[in-house]
Amino acid sequence: MSTKRDYYEILRVERTATEAEIKVAFKKLALQHHPDRNPDDQAAEDKFKECSEAYAILCDPQKRQSYDHFGHQSGGAGFPGGSPFGAGANINDIFGDIFGDMFGGGQRRNAVNRGADLRYNLELSFEEAAFGTETRLRIPRPVTCAECSGSGSKSRGTSTCATCRGSGQLRYQQGFFAVARACNRCGGSGTTVTDPCPKCRGEGRLVGEKELLLRVPPGLDDGARIRLLAEGEAGGRGGSPGDLYVVLQVRPHPIFTRDDQNVLLEIPISFVQAALGAEIDVPTLDGKVKLKVPAATQTGRVFRLREKGVPSTSGHRRGDELITVRVETPSKLTRGQRELLEQFAQVSGEDQHPQSRGFLDKVKELFG
Repeated sequence: MSTKRDYYEILRVERTATEAEIKVAFKKLALQHHPDRNPDDQAAEDKFKECSEAYAILCDPQKRQSYDHFGHQSGGAGFPGGSPFGAGANINDIFGDIFGDMFGGGQRRNAVNRGADLRYNLELSFEEAAFGTETRLRIPRPVTCAECSGSGSKSRGTSTCATCRGSGQLRYQQGFFAVARACNRCGGSGTTVTDPCPKCRGEGRLVGEKELLLRVPPGLDDGARIRLLAEGEAGGRGGSPGDLYVVLQVRPHPIFTRDDQNVLLEIPISFVQAALGAEIDVPTLDGKVKLKVPAATQTGRVFRLREKGVPSTSGHRRGDELITVRVETPSKLTRGQRELLEQFAQVSGEDQHPQSRGFLDKVKELFG
């Protein structure tokens, strides 16, 4: 009987896990136990080998099907019966797809010199976020050197890096694995500048600023991000630019709050208006409208104004405005007002209120 642990248990996934779920689980464990992060730790290296073996089987549909049927007795499963990576397979080929440039595997030279992504916090009013707006942004950022067109070289010429011989990577053998890292001399580009540009000193970029016209679409809410491709930092030595992420910060409105595409409003009414009914003016994002409050309206009742809310991001329809009425009780009464209310109480009876009658009926049921 095999003493090897179940591969699904090793990766902490269900047997029904998708390929993407298995990949994410392996990446998390491999990063945790990678020998490069745990030098001289034999236990971590053993766990890394174990999860690597499990991933090598479960990421291959045919090997996974065989393992599901026959377990560790299947021909391809486990190191003892043959390499789980297949004949002639290189373990770095598999890890390159998982880690990308995390440990240097599979780096692209253009990605090495890619400019950094930038973030810009844009403050908007409640209405600007609801209906959209246009605004100009001034973004301080490194820009491509015009003198050398971003190459970093005065003559726009480069030579192969002598340290990495043009590969952009330096490989180190560490225990069971070969680890690749970006070359520290050329920064992973594979080339070096022999005659640096005097303006940018070989960097290929300079400190600068750019003005952008940003169109904010309607319907976005606080925390929404707008991605502007290639508007981040310029790449070094011909690398591609990064992206700019504009993060919206919506100022609170004095009276409105928002629930998805709906606008919420609480409005006070007098007990006379609530009892007799009234027509009142209520504010909306489009201006004032008339709202009919029927007689005998109770506090907390919600009225809906159709399509007076926030436009959807797709532009198909608007949300609604939901108005909650709060019946206000006067804090100060004149002698005449008090007398009238006392006469009203005597005429109507203190237990004649609909809610009061219901409450008293329940009390009688409970206590006889």
